[in-house]
Amino acid sequence: MNIANKLTLLRVIMIPFFMYFLLKSQLTIALVLFCIASFTDFLDGYLARSMNLITNFGKFMDPLADKLLVTSALLGFVELGSLSSWIVMIIIAREFIVSIFRAIAASEGIVIAASWWGKSKTISQMIMIIIMLLNNYPFSLIGLPMDQIFIWIATALTIISGADYIIKNKQVLK
Repeated sequence: MNIANKLTLLRVIMIPFFMYFLLKSQLTIALVLFCIASFTDFLDGYLARSMNLITNFGKFMDPLADKLLVTSALLGFVELGSLSSWIVMIIIAREFIVSIFRAIAASEGIVIAASWWGKSKTISQMIMIIIMLLNNYPFSLIGLPMDQIFIWIATALTIISGADYIIKNKQVLK
């Protein structure tokens, strides 16, 4: 259990605490926890690559921890009435599709690396969540609330990145 894997586990452990404070509308505490958890995502990846600490556990748990963190926030926002469930369904469906697609590829010895689109999707989702936790004060751009802008950006990047994975790796389905 190296430092990168411990950071990944810390991110998973933080999720119930984040959810508790989000659902209790303690948005400042939820924001701090989400930012720390998001930073551990960057840090564990950086440490794993720079110190050659890449493990099978990390390859499995790191993306799972990210999906759990983002999904918990999105479901919390649905519960609070801040986000439409159809948007969350698009995001969750994409994660299932890509995960299953990767599992099929792995069973055939094919590794599908994360793409630029996938990384952009994750970053946009995390920014969207942070802006939503900031509760939209006083952020606006051309008269539109920033949370709404990032909801649409994250949703678009989710769809594009999912299509990108499938199109670039369609040979897996043959």
